[in-house]
Amino acid sequence: MANTKSAKKAARQAIRRTEVNKARTSRARTAVRSVEDAIKSGDKEAAATALRGASPVLARTAQKGVLHKKTASRKISRLTARVKAMAN
Repeated sequence: MANTKSAKKAARQAIRRTEVNKARTSRARTAVRSVEDAIKSGDKEAAATALRGASPVLARTAQKGVLHKKTASRKISRLTARVKAMAN
């Protein structure tokens, strides 16, 4: 347990940040899942729409430091490639 005033405050802040980061992680995972579900259903329009929604969510998650920026970029890139491949 924290003893100093500053350590107690840091512990409180860590708890708040953890909750916020959990929400951001969940939002990103849900966005990715929505794109993957649209790809599985074979609906190219729905997949493209879901991708347009998921891309900024992933970018924002990386900007806030929840995901590494290269991880977010890789996820966006792979999802984009899968949506584009649906045309074939």
